[in-house]
Amino acid sequence: MSDWRVGGATKDKQSITADWTRTPSELIDGVRVIEIANVVKDNGHLTEIFRASWAGETASRVEQVFQAVLNRGAISAWHAHEKTNDRLFVSFGNARIVLYDDREESPTRGMINEFRFGTIRPALIIVPTRVWHGLQNIDDGVTIVLNLVDRAYEYEDPDHWRVPFDSAAIPFKFQ
Repeated sequence: MSDWRVGGATKDKQSITADWTRTPSELIDGVRVIEIANVVKDNGHLTEIFRASWAGETASRVEQVFQAVLNRGAISAWHAHEKTNDRLFVSFGNARIVLYDDREESPTRGMINEFRFGTIRPALIIVPTRVWHGLQNIDDGVTIVLNLVDRAYEYEDPDHWRVPFDSAAIPFKFQ
């Protein structure tokens, strides 16, 4: 039998199980992903965004909630916090959320996690302190991302560190 594949073809890896759950994959140390099922109702659907019990060890308090609206193709990367845990939820549209662990003491140092979540497949991603993260709108329209932080933004002394989205310091390139 001849090889029917064109040069460079690669076989997809399993990404979902028969019951439509994500396959177990290694996450960056401290990262939690809580996939949420939309509840279909007579007049639309309902989506839970946050429950304190989901936060686990990352402190269940919420001190501030804000939303970021990303235009088509927009990238918001890279950023990290020394003291603040982010809790990201794509409430409208679709986003690529990428995390990079460069913490010296971390058992997952050098690891990248990449997720695609949004309106149809919602999830809450808990990003621990000092994990670099970036977002990209991969929808045709705007994408809205909520962040439910455990420490409110301090205007006089922001706990916000940045490098450009195309920084050579992070081994990921947004498309």
